[in-house]
Amino acid sequence: MRIVSLLPSATEIVYALGLGESLVGVTHECDYPREARIRPAVTASTLDSRAASATIDRLVAGSIHEHRGLYTLDERLLRELRPDLILTQELCEVCAVSYSEVKRAARILPGEVPIVSLEPRTLGDILATIALVGSLTGREMAAATLVSGLRERIDAVATCAARASSRPRVYCMEWIEPPFRAGHWIPELARLAGGVEVLGREGERSTRATWREVAEAAPEVVVVMPCGFDLERAGRELPVVHERPEWRGLPAVTRGAVWLTDGSAYFSRPGPRMVDALEILAHALHPDLFPAPSSRDLRRSNRLSPVVPFRH
Repeated sequence: MRIVSLLPSATEIVYALGLGESLVGVTHECDYPREARIRPAVTASTLDSRAASATIDRLVAGSIHEHRGLYTLDERLLRELRPDLILTQELCEVCAVSYSEVKRAARILPGEVPIVSLEPRTLGDILATIALVGSLTGREMAAATLVSGLRERIDAVATCAARASSRPRVYCMEWIEPPFRAGHWIPELARLAGGVEVLGREGERSTRATWREVAEAAPEVVVVMPCGFDLERAGRELPVVHERPEWRGLPAVTRGAVWLTDGSAYFSRPGPRMVDALEILAHALHPDLFPAPSSRDLRRSNRLSPVVPFRH
């Protein structure tokens, strides 16, 4: 089988199922596992990824308003790769090349190439997506084993978190400027990890929030997880909000409970590492119950890093 993945999360699923050799094409953002980086990239971004978060937000909003794509698809390369299966999504027009463009491009391919749209909104949906890819590729047993192991880890976190003496109010910050309220699976992760997401709603889309809403929510913990940013990039962007009175007045800021995470690797990709994200979030909320995630070298792995000290 020859698979083209148009989602970083789908790429991770394909590799987790032992199908790396079947993956003939990926996106420009597919960077995990390391082997994915050498696969031909069939997409490119029209945005300057080095721009500030506020600038990126304006560019994205303008592209959506004017019905301009944020990504390009190399149709010639797609044709040369001769895929038997294309994995993509319709859920978010900001996350990947548009589904309609993929369908149009697929018309140039010989035969009927299945285009499968992966649309998870919850943690359960993510596990179902893994099972679906396993079914499509003849790797049902591998998918069942993977999902079973992930469920065990989820249950272990939820069971331990249930013993916590409190449930901190947490704001999972999906964008920095402007601030966004988390959606889809993120509020669910916060609940399972023993917290209460103060702005996001489980299974719903991520949406803009106002700084007044953030201030009124009064989170006791803030976990910064900008969509598409790694930990280092999130750290470079966060100072833009330091002088805002709403930010300085947050309980999480005054008590030093602000955490930076690698949103791109863990929280933005609905694949196997979403359970890593749950364990990371559990440590941020209840460090007394959950030790720092076992990453062998915490600093090098960039999995979780406290923001110290942002007291004013």
